[in-house]
Amino acid sequence: MTTPELKALPQSHASTAPLRRPKRGVQFNLLVALIVWIAWLVFGGRIAIHQLIVNWRVSLTMVFGSLVGGGTSEGGGAIAFPIFTKLLHIAPRDARNFSLAIQSVGMGAATMSILYLRIPIERRALLYAGLPGILGVALGAIFLAPRIPPIFVRTSFTVLVSSMGVALLLLNRQKDVLRNREMPIFGAREKVILVLAGLLGGVTSALVGTGENSVVFMVMVLLFRVDEKIVTPTTVVLMTMVTVPGFLLHLFLLNDFSPAVMGYWLAAVPIAVVAAPLGALICSHMERHAIVHLLLFLIGLEFISTVVLVSLPPPVLWFSLATLAVCGSIDFVMSRARRYLPENFPLS
Repeated sequence: MTTPELKALPQSHASTAPLRRPKRGVQFNLLVALIVWIAWLVFGGRIAIHQLIVNWRVSLTMVFGSLVGGGTSEGGGAIAFPIFTKLLHIAPRDARNFSLAIQSVGMGAATMSILYLRIPIERRALLYAGLPGILGVALGAIFLAPRIPPIFVRTSFTVLVSSMGVALLLLNRQKDVLRNREMPIFGAREKVILVLAGLLGGVTSALVGTGENSVVFMVMVLLFRVDEKIVTPTTVVLMTMVTVPGFLLHLFLLNDFSPAVMGYWLAAVPIAVVAAPLGALICSHMERHAIVHLLLFLIGLEFISTVVLVSLPPPVLWFSLATLAVCGSIDFVMSRARRYLPENFPLS
């Protein structure tokens, strides 16, 4: 017998049911892309085409950024933010606004693809982490982001993704381990944890343009032991829920969506609307460990680029190291929790 909150769940290394009608999925993605392209041309016109040509480096960046954003838990901002701030020397505030804006298109298209193809997700997390995430991105954008120096914004992003790398390394010390297909227990404690994770992720997204997906990913994978192939598309949907209101907030209320960022956005829209759903489709067919290795590679690249390219004053360096140590400790504690281990829940 199990308690009302307890569910006996099937366990799996990484297997999920094959996608049904993949050709229809491709057709659906092309239809969405066609609609966006038409809107892009109608409303952007010659200006949109000019921006696509002039800002070709932004377009090229988002080929990779959107593939990563649609198919992993890092988000397109994980590629756009570091390249913009480190290689293209774009202000962190503009890089953040761009990340929110383009993810609204790219990850929005990926979300529609995920829902249309019925890729398995943990739907309960959308309510208990998604809505607090919307509140977090609004509070963070209005009250916190204007008061954070740009150098701290740059390092905050590196700390965020590095702590996610620590989480993945902790969880994948053993290759052959079981994973839950969904959260095995869903009581008051689990709801509170998701609410706090969603709120923190939303605030982080307000600072660097991404974060809701990474924070919730760490909690669901490390603590609740949910399969990465389930959590990854779940966090794509969650990030869409946060980026769309975040983008609209900066565009209409805060009025800090500069003409330069608008140009970058126009250059990236026709790319993101194709690449992000394609990334979701590709990663839905990848093995769990392949996704993990891809994430670790991207995280390592971000960490190394920060060390090499960003000059960190001693106070910022020590603060970043201390924050990373705290995040790593929390990750370690979650990885050691045994309450949600799949072996505690016999096969149904």
